[in-house]
Amino acid sequence: MKMTVVGRKCAVSPAFQEHAAKKLAKIEHLLGQGADQAETRITATAQKTTVSVEVTVAYQGLVIRAEENAQQINEALDSCVDALVRQLRKNKTRLEKRIRAARLSDFAESEPRIEEETVFDLVRTKTIPLKPIDVEEAILQMNLLGHQFFLFLNAETDTVNLVYRRHGGGYGVLLPE
Repeated sequence: MKMTVVGRKCAVSPAFQEHAAKKLAKIEHLLGQGADQAETRITATAQKTTVSVEVTVAYQGLVIRAEENAQQINEALDSCVDALVRQLRKNKTRLEKRIRAARLSDFAESEPRIEEETVFDLVRTKTIPLKPIDVEEAILQMNLLGHQFFLFLNAETDTVNLVYRRHGGGYGVLLPE
C-alpha cells in the first residue's frame, strides 16, 4: 500500500508514520490481494485545541474516506481507521464483487457479523427545475434553502454539478467526469 502523509499547520513525526502504517495494515488485509496497489493519503491538520486527521484510500476505482477530530493525533487516526473498517464491512458484498477478493470474506467471518443494509427506505422523491446558473448563485440558493447540498445546471460548462457544505467549513463542487 502506497502511503502519503501530509501535515497541515503541524509537523508529522516518523513515529506517527509508523503508527499509521501499522493501523492501515487492517485496511490492507480487508482489501485482499493486490492491496499493494492501493494509494492512501493521510492529512493531519492542527486546529486550536484538536487535531483533525483525514484518511482517503483509493483502490481499483473504489474510494473510501474518513475524517475524525481528537485531542491527540494518534487517537484521531485510530478513529479514522475504525470508521474505514466499518465502511468496508458494511458494504462487504458489494465490495467483494467489485474488488474480487476472497480474503475479505475470510476476515469478515472471523469478526462479529454486521448486518448488511438490504432495504433502503426511500421516503421522498423530488423533482427540481435545472435552470443554468453559476456556482456562486448555486451556493446562495443552497444557503437560502438551508440545505447541505444543491444540484444545478452549470451555465459555464452546461453540465449538471452539485455544490455542498463541507464539515470543516467552506464549500465544495462535484463535477461529472
